[in-house]
Amino acid sequence: MKVYLDLLQDILDHGAGRDDRTGTGTRSLFGRQIRMDLAEGFPLLTTKKVFIRSIIHELLWFVRGETNIKYLVDNKVGIWNEWPFQNYLRHKGLDSQLVMLSDKWRVELETFVNRVREDKAFADKWGELGPVYGKQWRDFNGFDQLTWVLNEIRTNPSSRRLIVSAWNPPEVEEMSKAGLPPCHTLFQFHVSTDGRLSCQLYQRSADVFLGVPFNIASYALLTMMVAHVSGLELGEFVHTFGDVHIYNNHAAQVSEQLSRTPSSLPSLKIDPGVKQLFDFTFDDFELIDYNPCPAIKALIAV
Repeated sequence: MKVYLDLLQDILDHGAGRDDRTGTGTRSLFGRQIRMDLAEGFPLLTTKKVFIRSIIHELLWFVRGETNIKYLVDNKVGIWNEWPFQNYLRHKGLDSQLVMLSDKWRVELETFVNRVREDKAFADKWGELGPVYGKQWRDFNGFDQLTWVLNEIRTNPSSRRLIVSAWNPPEVEEMSKAGLPPCHTLFQFHVSTDGRLSCQLYQRSADVFLGVPFNIASYALLTMMVAHVSGLELGEFVHTFGDVHIYNNHAAQVSEQLSRTPSSLPSLKIDPGVKQLFDFTFDDFELIDYNPCPAIKALIAV
């Protein structure tokens, strides 16, 4: 994953200071691209541990068209919890009383997550993120994009229109209320003449230290799943970016990561018995020979 480390270094060397929505501040560049041959291994970072469990559950959540965090909470995945929690605090008039990431805020977040887990009515109301990724993939103004693109790959593999978009302008404001407008906005599949499936992702905004390792692994996994059920071999994952940035409060963590040496990529085994994309479960995947450096903790900007 040298291409990822090179991207971090590029931002440090050439990026400019830039204000952002969260108020944290970033070092930022615009317009970059990295490429990975999926036949060479599963692109999960080895210079820090990345938790594949969260990636798999989140992707299954997207594929099923779900937008409520209860599925993630039930499976001990907390990567989306902060956004609906902040929305809950705003509606209750508590956001000004609880300093984000303070000890009291963390206690209240844990209480919120437990209520989502245990109280369905509460989860239905406050665990909902709005029309984010899963909604757009499976119901873009009434159209199931994911089912359509799977059929096109099988019946019209030379098409240059194998596109799924999560960016739905009339619903962006609604997405912003309890969730986040899609950062990874659009992806396109390509079937080569020798039967290899590639995927290119366009990501409008990229938190390169925290978010991008998840995004790379998630879309590589999606490509593997689609190739598996379509009878295709693996091609490339191409990751194209708009704004790539390192948050100012991640500087020390980035320095630590760049000091480490990458090791061999792991492989990911998929249960050969799964024939349909929508039939996958968490237990259908096995990560093999993953030997990363220790995790590096950092705060997410909400």
